[in-house]
Amino acid sequence: MQMNTYQQLAERTMNPEQDQREAFTNFAFGLAGETGETIDLLKKILFHGHDLEINKDKLVKELGDICWYVAGIATTAGLSLDDIAVTNIEKLRARYPNGFEQQKSIERVI
Repeated sequence: MQMNTYQQLAERTMNPEQDQREAFTNFAFGLAGETGETIDLLKKILFHGHDLEINKDKLVKELGDICWYVAGIATTAGLSLDDIAVTNIEKLRARYPNGFEQQKSIERVI
């Protein structure tokens, strides 16, 4: 699925009665919550002795919720997920032109 297609489909389930301020608040709080749930899932594996075989179905659902909130923020701001993704890749290419290098990470200026 293309990112802009996902964004358009996700928009159908966003609350149209929220003004911009309410929407940004809702999406930011939701993003923080879903990120926390994802971190909690990984924390249990890494630090609480849960089975090392990650529950991929649960992880997919949590990451999907994160995508939905990111799409909501982008939509509310009038941004496209495709543009955001392209800009991010361009930034990463400039930062790591030959792929990730630890030393470049330590010394990076951009």
